Amino acid sequence: MSLFNFGKKKETTSCACRTAESGAKKNANNCSSNSERNIFCVKILGAGCKSCHEMYENAKIAVSNMGLNIEVDYVTDMQKIISYGVTSLPALVVNEKAVSQGKVLKAADIEKLLK
Repeated sequence: MSLFNFGKKKETTSCACRTAESGAKKNANNCSSNSERNIFCVKILGAGCKSCHEMYENAKIAVSNMGLNIEVDYVTDMQKIISYGVTSLPALVVNEKAVSQGKVLKAADIEKLLK
């Protein structure tokens, strides 16, 4: 069924990364250098397996524990996943940059990466 994209969750465009980055083109390192104060979006890249869903839930817990008012997106579109340069799943993307791939992180580990 995935051949025709039936049953796949469509990615929403609620992530503010693109709008925040377009406004911060002056400083290319703006998103990564001040990451503790400028986290615009968090995405989990996955194929829909149990590990990917576990990582997604852990990311939502980490974001809520930190008191951030952002939504965690779950991306399953393989073309978009490849565009991030990720070679193993699940992967964690913060401000359009892959910061972890290939292992399921616990909520505490995700919090450390976001700080």
